[in-house]
Amino acid sequence: MTDTLHRYSRDELSPELQEQWDWLHKLTGQAAYIEAAAAAPELLDFTMKDFYEKIFYQGRVPERYKQLARLRMSLGHGCRSCNLGNTEGAKEAGFTVDQLEAIEGDRSVFTDAERAVLALADEMLLTNPQGHLEPDLYRELHKHFDDAQILELGTVMSFLGGLAKFLFVFDLAEKEDYCQFKPAEAVGQ
Repeated sequence: MTDTLHRYSRDELSPELQEQWDWLHKLTGQAAYIEAAAAAPELLDFTMKDFYEKIFYQGRVPERYKQLARLRMSLGHGCRSCNLGNTEGAKEAGFTVDQLEAIEGDRSVFTDAERAVLALADEMLLTNPQGHLEPDLYRELHKHFDDAQILELGTVMSFLGGLAKFLFVFDLAEKEDYCQFKPAEAVGQ
């Protein structure tokens, strides 16, 4: 028995999982999530097909907003692997380098709708245990999104936050130096 989840080498993966491994490794420089998820490919399918294909890349809310929220959350959580991939996703969605650099700073470079999405992402961060959809934020979101879209944004962000926590707990993602999610023994060092 090992001390952690078994990770399958690329050569041990099915052709479909090898494709996913190649894509993730090219994007982030590692593919530990695919290597571990090979033990239960249906769970990887849930993430990649049911969540990403059906909700994240489709759904009611334009993908652009979800890309912005995803990057805000990974920056806030300190997931290095996520930041690498999510930065590329945000660029592909049309965000400029200046905008990406402003996510955690002066957000005046964003539209009102984008600022509302970022504010919701701030509330949804795992590092914000008091996060709450205050009436002013709801009103601002509701100027740009209907209730179904606001629920979709919240669901996407909650899934991404939970996925980040999963990746941290199971040591399947690289962390930024500032990441607050460290094993208890590492905190005292």
